[in-house]
Amino acid sequence: MEAAVYTESLRAGGGEKKQTMAAAPATMETVLAQRGYFRDRTFVNYFKYLLYWKEPEYAKYLKYPQCLHMLELLQYEHFRKELVNAQCAKFIDEQQLLHWQHYSRKRVRLQQALAEQQQQNITSSK
Repeated sequence: MEAAVYTESLRAGGGEKKQTMAAAPATMETVLAQRGYFRDRTFVNYFKYLLYWKEPEYAKYLKYPQCLHMLELLQYEHFRKELVNAQCAKFIDEQQLLHWQHYSRKRVRLQQALAEQQQQNITSSK
């Protein structure tokens, strides 16, 4: 699944920063939670730092702005602990996917209705 928020992480060994992506819940569960990153205070503090993405000047660049909700949830230790549970992470992943599918269809319908309304306004103003 495509990730939603860009983050920086330290490359092992060289200390060189590279761009990585904050993962979908199932990926966080396997890559981050199981490897103990959620117990690393520095890494957890980094989630706090990433909250700047909520600012409009940054949020406008997000392809999936609902990822900001996931970032909010990552602020809570209980949520991070639950992500170690593969069933929990999978459930969140599935719910997120269902949301994206519904949102995409609804957005298309809204755009079509808006286009039709604009077309009617143009023809009625002539």
